[in-house]
Amino acid sequence: QVQLVESGGGLAQAGGSLRLSCAASGRTFSSYNLAWFRQAPGKERYFVAAIIWSGGRTYYADSVKGRFTISRDNTKNTVYLQMNSLKLEDTAVYYCAADLNVVRGRPSEYAYWGQGTQVTVSS
Repeated sequence: QVQLVESGGGLAQAGGSLRLSCAASGRTFSSYNLAWFRQAPGKERYFVAAIIWSGGRTYYADSVKGRFTISRDNTKNTVYLQMNSLKLEDTAVYYCAADLNVVRGRPSEYAYWGQGTQVTVSS
């Protein structure tokens, strides 16, 4: 069982930066692949970035590649999403997800989810 709690969301100006954190409970955190998804009002939940259990490989959606960086610290049971050069279209609720097997998949494939944190980008 893994419990995930996101933090770090808020209001940022276009071109600015935010850093999201997702803290996990459980002694087997380092065994899980982790991902960030986002969901804008009235839209589906979309993949943003993922990192494998060891941190040795990362994946990004084309829309955030070069602007966002996912990382993890297994000693702190935390995964991060550094978001730079924010755009208006990055506005969404951001969710952290974990799974033992899936790295980059559909939302339905992930076993555990956080409650989400709101990111709002203004002009």
